[in-house]
Amino acid sequence: MSIYKIAGATLNQTPIDWQNNVRNIIDCIEQAKDLNIDILCLPELCISGYGCEDLFLSDWLPEKAVSHIPEIANHCKDIIVALGVPVRYHGKLYNCVCLIKDQQILGFNAKQYLANDGVHYEPRWFTPWKQDKIQQIQINGGSYPIGDLQIEIEDLKIGFEICEDAWRGDDRPACRLYEKGVNLILNPSASHFALSKTQEREDLIAQSSKSFQCTYVYANLLGNEAGRMIYDGEIIIAQEGRLLQRNNLLSFKEFNIATAEVDLQNANNSSAELIANVQSKYAEFIQATSLAMFDYMRKSFSKGFILSLSGGADSSTCAIIVAEMVKRGLAELGLNKFLDKLNLHHLKSELLSLSSSDEKQKLIVKHILTCAYQGTSNSSDKTLESARQLAGDIGATFYHWNIDEEVASFTQKIEHTLQRDLTWEDDDITLQNIQARTRSPIIWMLANIKNALLITTSNRSEGDVGYATMDGDTSGSIAPIAAIDKHFIISWLKWAETELGYKSLSYVNNLTPSAELRPLEKDQSDESDLMPYKIIVEIERLAIQNHQSPIEVFKALSKKNLENCESLKTHILKFFRLWSRNQWKRERIAPSFHLDDFNVDPKTWCRFPILSGSFKEELEELEKL
Repeated sequence: MSIYKIAGATLNQTPIDWQNNVRNIIDCIEQAKDLNIDILCLPELCISGYGCEDLFLSDWLPEKAVSHIPEIANHCKDIIVALGVPVRYHGKLYNCVCLIKDQQILGFNAKQYLANDGVHYEPRWFTPWKQDKIQQIQINGGSYPIGDLQIEIEDLKIGFEICEDAWRGDDRPACRLYEKGVNLILNPSASHFALSKTQEREDLIAQSSKSFQCTYVYANLLGNEAGRMIYDGEIIIAQEGRLLQRNNLLSFKEFNIATAEVDLQNANNSSAELIANVQSKYAEFIQATSLAMFDYMRKSFSKGFILSLSGGADSSTCAIIVAEMVKRGLAELGLNKFLDKLNLHHLKSELLSLSSSDEKQKLIVKHILTCAYQGTSNSSDKTLESARQLAGDIGATFYHWNIDEEVASFTQKIEHTLQRDLTWEDDDITLQNIQARTRSPIIWMLANIKNALLITTSNRSEGDVGYATMDGDTSGSIAPIAAIDKHFIISWLKWAETELGYKSLSYVNNLTPSAELRPLEKDQSDESDLMPYKIIVEIERLAIQNHQSPIEVFKALSKKNLENCESLKTHILKFFRLWSRNQWKRERIAPSFHLDDFNVDPKTWCRFPILSGSFKEELEELEKL
């Protein structure tokens, strides 16, 4: 038998949601059998969930994960299935793949290289397995091989790489598997989403299949599994350098299967139905964030979202994300399944009376997204109109009120206590911040009343320099755009106006970004307060992602002629000073999604001391240049 129907599958799992996870796995296996699939590769740690964090330090979690294998194996008649599971062996925890054939467990392959950069901290929980080592393990009353396995089944010789294993260059497991004559490598993965990452993966898998003269199957997790990480659900199958299969990413379904007919003897006879196109960064961004919000809402058992819609770029982006969540979810799942997943059964009768899909979409948005424009005397008519038009365009419930009375009450109490007036000349930051903070309590009331998630609209550029008010515009349950820069957001909104068809975005796209916290005659703008957003992007990539010193950043950017050297130096000095001063703010940002190849969330990618020397000597060196 040289021709096999091989498949990868993606699963939308949740940490320690055993019933959900096992049901998804079994449903996926049953569908694979209906499709006459011979070999099925499921994602990494798919029984327990990848994002269990310090629960992996327990004894009970891996024990419980393994206890579900017999139930899953019972569904594996006439099929070979590889699935990820944590296994504790001799007191140490290993990230394993269990291979099952025709209801029988064949063994457990253990991960050799642990991800320990960016958003990953695997060595905190797992132990790397030593290459070429194989032991025996007693599980559920049986004895099985565990370790660096190669398993022969007829003319198949199966080997494994688990996610990070494949990214280790010349020392990766596949190098040794090639020497041992392995012709099928299965790679169960939990590889986080980042913009444009899919092309890098595709190149890796295609090249791996060529370099190691094998068929290579990659299967990733799907969705917002545990809160911050998004998994794109990518499945790639390649044979001897030829890409056979790449699926559409970021599905709203619980699982997806992608297949290829593989002829082990003659690669030219192998075939698959679909090789999906790689999307642009703008398209990927809305696909990822809308799915992440969908999963966050349903997995947190919330009833919707509340948004302080200012009419500016950030809050407008967040509103579009929710609207697209509804649009895309309905298109892929259908009305009934979409409503069931979000526990919106009560809307069914009302929706059935509507004829057009646009009307149905807007009715759902009306029920799950409530927006409020909270104006002051410093707010402009343009931003109010921008907010009103966008809310109407997407169908959101929209409120508008003024908070001058509340701001005046707080201000007068302090003035009375201090026995002096507060002025814009002496108390600029205080007078700005009290407006932002005053918006928080009332919008939180709406969130509490509706049992909804309060969206906070901070972006990564603001996080860099602390251009945000604690307990004000940063106050909320979820920060969907905190990991993406403002320069990208401004460009994305222009794309969304034309490509996604939100004509109301013309209002915000014609505005200059402004906090609107100073009197209107002061003509406040974000970039005049800070620096051009395109400059922040360039500085942060070198300083934060690449860990360069102030002088290194200056030398690198001065060659790009972004602006004159004195302005560049001023902006770099300002960036590093504000970055150092505002780590405490970044520590308090609401949970956010990892979207780019780096972020400034100290709980995932970027750890920095709250108290430090603030680059004092390094900045003095730069000033002397």
